[in-house]
Amino acid sequence: MEFSIKRSSPEKQRSACAIVGVFETRRLTDAAQRLDQATDGYLSDLLKRGDMEGKLATTLMLSSVPGLSCERLLLVGLGKEKEFGDKAYRDAVRAAVKAVKATGAREAVLYLSDVPVKKRDAGWRAEQAVLVAMEVMYRFDHLKSSRDEPAPALARMLLAYDKVSDKADLEAAVARGVAIALGMNLARDLGNLPGNICTPTYLADQAQSLAKAHGLGLEVLDQDEMERLGMGSLLSVAKGSDQPPRFIVMKYNGARKERPIVLVGKGITFDSGGISLKPAAEMDEMKYDMCGAASVLGTMQAIAQLALPLNVIGIIPTCENLPNGRANKPGDIVTSMSGQTIEVLNTDAEGRLILCDALTYVERFEPAAVVDIATLTGACVIALGHVASGLLANKQSLAKELLDAGEVSGDRCWQMPLWDEYQELLKSNFADMANIGGRAGGTITAAAFLSRFAKKYDWAHLDIAGTAWKSGKEKGGTGRPVPLLVHFLAARAGK
Repeated sequence: MEFSIKRSSPEKQRSACAIVGVFETRRLTDAAQRLDQATDGYLSDLLKRGDMEGKLATTLMLSSVPGLSCERLLLVGLGKEKEFGDKAYRDAVRAAVKAVKATGAREAVLYLSDVPVKKRDAGWRAEQAVLVAMEVMYRFDHLKSSRDEPAPALARMLLAYDKVSDKADLEAAVARGVAIALGMNLARDLGNLPGNICTPTYLADQAQSLAKAHGLGLEVLDQDEMERLGMGSLLSVAKGSDQPPRFIVMKYNGARKERPIVLVGKGITFDSGGISLKPAAEMDEMKYDMCGAASVLGTMQAIAQLALPLNVIGIIPTCENLPNGRANKPGDIVTSMSGQTIEVLNTDAEGRLILCDALTYVERFEPAAVVDIATLTGACVIALGHVASGLLANKQSLAKELLDAGEVSGDRCWQMPLWDEYQELLKSNFADMANIGGRAGGTITAAAFLSRFAKKYDWAHLDIAGTAWKSGKEKGGTGRPVPLLVHFLAARAGK
């Protein structure tokens, strides 16, 4: 989709569809009032008759309205005016785009982006409108031999403003929204691919294509190189699969001498649980266990597109977790790249086993900060549901940066404690540590495990097990936490 910013008079606008809002009190927004005047009270009469009550996310499509130049006029319910906040705004835009999409219209003019939202400026509204519209228009059906529905026709959206005080800022917000949305789409596509296509080698190939397209540095380590580095923990997970592991290192250089921010994404392209086999139900969703890796690729694409002035390194340790005669067994002890030994009490706690070697590897970059992103624990889903990602960190200022970025982007996270008392649960009789700490506090003990390999730099951990994909009828990748990561990096870059 193409997006643009324009100061526009709604009563004079020629378009396939103009979109305006109605509050639950049946009060028309400013743009809708101007259309009402241009039509001699046509909209007011509709509201008086009860054709539209203004309930949030309800819609009424009108065609060939007398006195208007647009082909169609879409009324969108905004709910209660006093409660019109972030979620209500996004819900209204989502309902509007879905309604226009159903008509087959090629273009639309959105006047909702000019409706005030509490504590949000015009740039925020513009970016969110882009993100929501791109989410609605996203589809993943290229693996189907036939498509049930024709491809959506909506190709252009104009974000109209009655007053444009700073067009450059609004255009920058739209550009940021487009870059984030495309990064999310890349992450979605990779997550939605099945494990027989999206293998570790495939991820490495995608990284290579991305690096070539955006001028990024790239190095891909194979198994022999990982063995020479002593990545015994990561390689112990890969032993159970015939697919060779890969260790992907991407470099974006947007500043000269600044220390880099490092993003580490968990890349288990399929997770059966290994010898500690998962239940059969919903195991197909374990193709999404590489969504941390996918979000790193999506974020690297977005920041390259935005040309952010900072240095970022994306690290992706990737392999499969499958059971065979060589696979990790419960009770095995492996030696990590750091030299610390790990007793593998559960082979389904494999994500931390590949991440810990990656966290040791990044020490060589002397990073300003490291953020790892992983679909790590079912416990996080129990704790936070599918709304917020879990956040744990060894530096409170870094945690606050991520929390703030989540609030701005709408891709929120929630901080959990990382107190020393939780380390006691990882004690092993036979190794330096166990890879699990029991059922209690599973998200925290997983992060406590990782923290043992991240002592030489500021580090934060994002557990996205509940936010990286949806189950059920709308099954699919969400593209999260690309918005959070891009806003975090943009803030670091002063943008």
